[in-house]
Amino acid sequence: MIEVEGLTKQFPGRGGPVTAVDDLNFSVRPGEVFGLLGPNGAGKTTTLRMLCTVLKPTAGFATVAGHDVATEGQRVREKIGFLSANTGVYDRMTAREMVEYFGRLYGLAGTTLKSRTDDLLTTLQMNDFQNVVGGKMSTGMKQKVSIARALVHDPPVLIFDEPTNGLDVLVQRAVLLSIAALRGQGKTILFSTHNLAEVTKLCDRVAIMAKGKIAAVGTLAELRSQYGQEDLEEIFFSLVG
Repeated sequence: MIEVEGLTKQFPGRGGPVTAVDDLNFSVRPGEVFGLLGPNGAGKTTTLRMLCTVLKPTAGFATVAGHDVATEGQRVREKIGFLSANTGVYDRMTAREMVEYFGRLYGLAGTTLKSRTDDLLTTLQMNDFQNVVGGKMSTGMKQKVSIARALVHDPPVLIFDEPTNGLDVLVQRAVLLSIAALRGQGKTILFSTHNLAEVTKLCDRVAIMAKGKIAAVGTLAELRSQYGQEDLEEIFFSLVG
């Protein structure tokens, strides 16, 4: 569902180009949760922004659901749902209004939009606050709204950029349970995090990133076997230095 080959991103710098992402190669299979694990500044967010078509690659290429991120941006955006820890919920719109608004942006209307919104509000346990405006929502409520609007058009690919960062432990748990449920529905999920526990709980495979490069990739069992170490934390720190 996601194919990445030689993906590179450079930004202008005073002393010349600064390479934020350097020659990445990985693939995400249909129906799996693939983790990008790395410390802050490793290049995870830049990678996801290229896959979401927010940034154009400097070199290399990537496809999402068969569409090139550089030349078929609209088609890619139709196939993905994006979620980050930065909820960006509108203060004056209710939960239902926000989900419906994003549904209309994706071309949904009428009974199709209403049915999809109703299903999401029920699935994510949002009915109790569906008429609460964003300015009066708790952090957990806002994150559920963000999940719902990322799912409203029923995309096959979900891209999550550290969605639990800065959340309290109860909200973190709710978000992780929602992601696990989405895997059960057959969604393909690319999940960026610096949290080892989240990787252990959720990911089928993981790529460890450091300084813009992928240092290792595989299942947890494969990484433990390759590095002769049962403790994932030890493997992680040995690779990121």
